[in-house]
Amino acid sequence: MTNNLLLSKCKEYLKTLCADITERCVGSNGNRQATYFFERELSLKGWETEIAEFEAIDWEENGAILKSDDENFKVLVSPYSSGFRGEGELITASAIDELSVINAKDKIIFLHGEIAKEQLMPKNFVFYNPEEHRKIISILESSGAKALICATGRNAALAGGVYPFPLIEDGDFDIPSVYMTEEEGSKLLPKIGRNVFLESKSKRIPGKGYNVIGKKGNDYSGKIVVTAHIDAKKGTPGAIDNATGVIVLLLLSELLKDYNGNRVIEIVAFNGEDYYSVPGQMNYINTNNNNFDRMLLNINIDGAGYKEGLSSFSLFNLPEEILQQTKIVMNQYSGITEGIQWPQGDHSIFLQFGVPAIAVSSKWFIDNIGDQDITHTPKDNIGIVDCNKIIEISQALNTLIRSI
Repeated sequence: MTNNLLLSKCKEYLKTLCADITERCVGSNGNRQATYFFERELSLKGWETEIAEFEAIDWEENGAILKSDDENFKVLVSPYSSGFRGEGELITASAIDELSVINAKDKIIFLHGEIAKEQLMPKNFVFYNPEEHRKIISILESSGAKALICATGRNAALAGGVYPFPLIEDGDFDIPSVYMTEEEGSKLLPKIGRNVFLESKSKRIPGKGYNVIGKKGNDYSGKIVVTAHIDAKKGTPGAIDNATGVIVLLLLSELLKDYNGNRVIEIVAFNGEDYYSVPGQMNYINTNNNNFDRMLLNINIDGAGYKEGLSSFSLFNLPEEILQQTKIVMNQYSGITEGIQWPQGDHSIFLQFGVPAIAVSSKWFIDNIGDQDITHTPKDNIGIVDCNKIIEISQALNTLIRSI
């Protein structure tokens, strides 16, 4: 396929995933539309496809109100929180030691400062869950508190570019919660010990989600698995995070549609990387629990195609032969360089099972992962994408896969 045709396809896919489909959060209708679209495109290109279904919840909110002494405070509903309407005495904690000794029964807790410095990992998130986070969640769940108000700053490495970030984003955590900026939190501090009224209009909606898998080849002893997550945070078009990764998969499926080698090539659209319980990833792990030793390589695309800088291939534990071949291929493409290693992606799943991996992204994003203010926000839109970079990545991966 010529570059002009690939460019036309890339733009078409980008419009479909980021404009025609208005949201891709797991459990939503838009997410299901995206997965159906992906499966259909793979099938049309001659790939054997499989859809793996799992339970998921969508979430709707209609804002929140926080008042005390006729003074209003601006708050946001924590994603996947239960709704709440009521009042109670406002108490505060800025550290775990403070939280562990306060009497929070039937009160509303205001979390700020050190205890709210980074987003708490969901209680059932298995890949990264620090002891400090687990302790905070445990204390809160046994506190008897009516609701939580959280004042947070920025933490792009864990929460993306949003400000403020939701301290709690967990559909398995049942204490209603809202969040606010640090500046708004400083205004709330004088209300400690007084009654506050909080109304959070929020509800959880049971639904379904799907992984989509495409396969070619016959020899499963050295399978190459190419992955990208198809979901996005609610409220963002999710162009770089991660429609561009999905588009690389689609263009690669086109470039490989005549592949007739013995090695199995598996293309996987994961569903859940930006979702609190990573259900698609857990589904894949449970299905392949005894098959990871048959995988030769994972190639994961996340954050690719940003308009600034080069594309990056970050290399993890590659066998010498694959390492050298990867470097030869990268040298053939002027827009691709070797990037630093980074853990915040689905390649980490394969690494923990001993599978070598290549993480494909944008060098600017990897270098600025802790400071950028784009991902998980409306700024992550079609306007920041360079389709020529997506095409180059797809061509490079086609060359690499055929050479291994």
